[in-house]
Amino acid sequence: MKVFVDQLGTSHSFAGSPKRIVSLVPSQTELLFDLGLEENIVGITKFCIHPFHLKSTKTVIGGTKQVKIDKIKALQPDIIIANKEENTLEIVSALQEICPVWVTDIITIEDNQQMIRDLGLLFNKRTEAQKWLDKIDFGYRGFQDFIKDKPVRKVAYFIWANPYMVAGGNTFINELLKLNNFENIYDNNPKYEGRYPEIIIQKMRIQGDPDLVLLSSEPFPFKDEHAFELGRHTHHATTVFVDGEMFSWYGTRLAKAFDYFKSLHERLPMT
Repeated sequence: MKVFVDQLGTSHSFAGSPKRIVSLVPSQTELLFDLGLEENIVGITKFCIHPFHLKSTKTVIGGTKQVKIDKIKALQPDIIIANKEENTLEIVSALQEICPVWVTDIITIEDNQQMIRDLGLLFNKRTEAQKWLDKIDFGYRGFQDFIKDKPVRKVAYFIWANPYMVAGGNTFINELLKLNNFENIYDNNPKYEGRYPEIIIQKMRIQGDPDLVLLSSEPFPFKDEHAFELGRHTHHATTVFVDGEMFSWYGTRLAKAFDYFKSLHERLPMT
């Protein structure tokens, strides 16, 4: 038996590499595919849209917050891959009655790299994992060189409307904002605790008055009317629609994010 430890510090013992995988997180499904594990994936969520063809070849077991326990049990998985933020403790506890549940916890880029490293070991895909680790490290170093002379801008990153919600501190999104020289006005804001606080947009000016209002493409489909409404509650902010996958999807998606961030900065107004 080999013992592996997930990012919550939970030990899991396996006689060999787990063969039948259920993935409860879209970005982690993409990672598993990129590690060469497509044939091992038996169940995914309805939000697992990359690569697109998996929706027609794998069993959809519900969403990230509401899973169909009986459907997962029928798949006879050897392991279920979950995430601390995306999946509730109740879901994880219930699924542990079926098989081991591997839980990731991603806040920083190093957390992301550790996840890839861990899954490479767990599924005997060390070579594939190392290729992605090297690719991400190369892109990360290149982007750090690109961003070093860019100005620091205050931002508010919106993820939802009605009610309006933003990315706060202690989130992967916030880490990538900092990487981009974006100062999140809701990072460690004592008036708005929590990772994704609901905010009062009429108070944005006194809460930090951002230079940029970033409207994520997911999970809420922001439209021009939202951009106009939010812009009215700042003194001078530019409202920008951004690709939410690039700011919130961890795993191998990070390798693509650095080029996206460069193109984003190239279309921002000069300060």
